Amino acid sequence: MSGVLAQILATKVAEVANLRGRRFGAGPPRRTVALTRAPGQPLRLIAEIKRRSPSAGALSTQLGVAERAAAYERGGANMVSVLCDERYFDGSFEHLSAARGACSLPLLCKEFVIDEVQLDAARSYGADAVLLIVRCVEPARVAELVRAARERELEPFVEVATEAEARLAVDAGATLVGVNARDLDTLAMDAARVARILAELPATVVSVHLSGLATPEAVTAVARGPAHAALIGETLMRRDDPEPLLRDLVIAARG
Repeated sequence: MSGVLAQILATKVAEVANLRGRRFGAGPPRRTVALTRAPGQPLRLIAEIKRRSPSAGALSTQLGVAERAAAYERGGANMVSVLCDERYFDGSFEHLSAARGACSLPLLCKEFVIDEVQLDAARSYGADAVLLIVRCVEPARVAELVRAARERELEPFVEVATEAEARLAVDAGATLVGVNARDLDTLAMDAARVARILAELPATVVSVHLSGLATPEAVTAVARGPAHAALIGETLMRRDDPEPLLRDLVIAARG
């Protein structure tokens, strides 16, 4: 592993050590994560809150986390993703609490999880699902973290980038799988790779297109494919008022 992801994971070791010194509560009642899409139904949309990224740099902070979560709900999102990494994304677990108090949508804790204590923090601060990136851990750890998430009443949202990672996720028991168009090592985008992997996932898996969708036309193209849902991040985060664009994307998600 090299590049940006390696740098991020290097910081997680110290962060995990600090988290182990804290005590976490059970968290609020879990909200149901419902991203399954039946034939003829629109693509489900996950709207993301992140203030910065290594690829895009600084993004809009005109709205606070709570205000943006509320705007996403008004705009028609089905779920809200909250970046919790502080050093590279200007996020925090506290952002989960802020979003939780401002909207009724289920929340995805988007973190670079390497240890179960991060799951404890996510649940305590109000997450309903947690991102588990296959590339962040050894293969055997994927199944362990999937089980650990479910033990904490968190839906494991497993992110993959290759066919081999997709097979590993399914073998680990994942039923919610996101395919990232962005290579986390190089940050390069590859929409064709995503389409290929999405088409190969078994019907028992709820599949999600991750990254790279910036226009209604792009959302419509994904909606006409096999994906159940898509995550919309930077294009919304570039808007001080994301609600009008999100409404357009919701219409586009009908295919």
